[in-house]
Amino acid sequence: MATSSVKPKLYYAPSPINNNKMGFSTKSISLKQPIINKLNPTQSIIKSSLQTPTLHFPQKSTTTAVAAAAATHQTPPPQSQWNILQKAAAMAFDAVETALTAHELRRPLPKTADPGVQIAGNFSPVPEHPVEHGLTVAGKIPDSIRGVYVRNGANPLFEPAAGHHFFDGDGMIHAVKFNGGAASYACRFTETQRLAQERALGRPIFPKAIGELHGHSGIARLLLFYARGLFNLVDHRHGAGVANAGLVYHNNRLLAMSEDDLPYHVRVTPAGDLQTVERYNFAGQLKTTMIAHPKVDPTTGEMFALSYDVVQKPYLKYFKFSKTGEKSDDVEIPVSEPTMMHDFAITENFVIIPDQQVVFKMSEMIRGGSPVVYDKNKTARFGVLDKYAENADSIKWIEVPDCFCFHLWNSWEEPESDEIVVIGSCMTPPDSIFNECDEGLKSVLSEIRLNLRTGKSTRRPIVSDVDQVNLEAGMVNRNKLGRKTRFAYLAIAEPWPKVSGFAKVDLSNGDVSKFFYGDEKYGGEPLFLPKDSNSNSDSDSDSDSDEGYILAFVHDEKTWKSELQIVNALTMELEATVELPSRVPYGFHGTFISSKDLETQA
Repeated sequence: MATSSVKPKLYYAPSPINNNKMGFSTKSISLKQPIINKLNPTQSIIKSSLQTPTLHFPQKSTTTAVAAAAATHQTPPPQSQWNILQKAAAMAFDAVETALTAHELRRPLPKTADPGVQIAGNFSPVPEHPVEHGLTVAGKIPDSIRGVYVRNGANPLFEPAAGHHFFDGDGMIHAVKFNGGAASYACRFTETQRLAQERALGRPIFPKAIGELHGHSGIARLLLFYARGLFNLVDHRHGAGVANAGLVYHNNRLLAMSEDDLPYHVRVTPAGDLQTVERYNFAGQLKTTMIAHPKVDPTTGEMFALSYDVVQKPYLKYFKFSKTGEKSDDVEIPVSEPTMMHDFAITENFVIIPDQQVVFKMSEMIRGGSPVVYDKNKTARFGVLDKYAENADSIKWIEVPDCFCFHLWNSWEEPESDEIVVIGSCMTPPDSIFNECDEGLKSVLSEIRLNLRTGKSTRRPIVSDVDQVNLEAGMVNRNKLGRKTRFAYLAIAEPWPKVSGFAKVDLSNGDVSKFFYGDEKYGGEPLFLPKDSNSNSDSDSDSDSDEGYILAFVHDEKTWKSELQIVNALTMELEATVELPSRVPYGFHGTFISSKDLETQA
């Protein structure tokens, strides 16, 4: 299937939607002078050429004040309580920011920072939706599906004033809860420190890591942000992350994560709604950020994680949590420079750490460029370390030339050949998600073998040239994580950046079964749910690992409605479709919490 890309443009139009009814603001910040809504001269409206309804950016969410207060530390005083010095400083900083934004917008923004590209169509945000029960179901929801499917995504609360990358949006979780063949739906912002402060100020004020922090203007925005902090106009001491990428359930807690902060604990209510509890530091044990893809061992219940720093050493640390949440000491991993470390892998006995060619060079901002750099002179390598090592002295590095895997789907040991097998999608160009380039993105599902005896590696595509498609975002049976798996379930990322369906790939022989969501229907990451998610997992079971169901949010770009599709993973046939009361934007990663686990939530 040939790939194609769409370059949507933004235009402005009157809105047929009742703004107040949806809980949206009646004001927005525009990238350029908009056409004014004649029905309401104070209202500026943004609309994408790929979407049917107009889009408003809310200044307030509908999350209860109780949930918001529970998630926040002491924040700076509200504007009404600023002293004279703070008010004067705020006016001066706002004037500087206005001039800086005007300077940035004199030239066209790159595609990777242009909100007209990054959040157009169904990549655009939605308001919160309180829980709604009794959803219409076509077909029959399998009896074994009992619990809640949750998926994370980027959903900016405010319209961007300047540069914006899709990854920069505020975290929003979409939840479908199943009970006795019926389904409910809700979506809520994760109440991060960043979101709470920006909502109080009524506009975006934290720098956007990808959309804004590049070149001299990026340096200026960082200095401006910290200057505001000196006057207690904003507070970055309790994190600046968006919690929009990953979700994991561990030690009776659902954690929402982005790799620039600590995770946030979110509770699923008995009714199926979502409630942010707190920025979660594991009872004071976690002092640093944690990447958005920690790994939970299906046998021991332990959770393994990494943390990286883009400014100071140690640039990379590894640690683990027991089944009940006790953290190990940090293990400093020796890397020579800050490296993009979005994902990693575990086996039964080892942790696999990729040190690849996408690195952070803050000096590039001084030269006017992006700090996220593809270093062509660096040779990618994978580190193999005992999962329970107390230091990195025994780590074994094995070079894997010209390899960049944004995601690793699984890894396992093959003792007979003294090899570690790693399954991942190798992406070229490696930095195409972050930096504008003319070459089309290609993501090849690959088998990488690390020979512990010889210190050499091999890499091969798993899928034949005939069946080759871009495969990104997905998973294996989570009850088999770190053990040999036969099947992987991966999004068909075509036409990029949309997802037209998913593929079930037999990792043993490369056979591919494809399921497409329908004409002009697109989705995201497919979630594989073992047939009985409420039973005790048995990672050593010899039963077929494709006995289960695929759950995926799907959006119809013709009708502008969203649904949840449930597909039998064994037969690759549609079992049921749940009609959703809200549009669900294309997003990131999700997980499933069984009804049994929901009963024991912290």
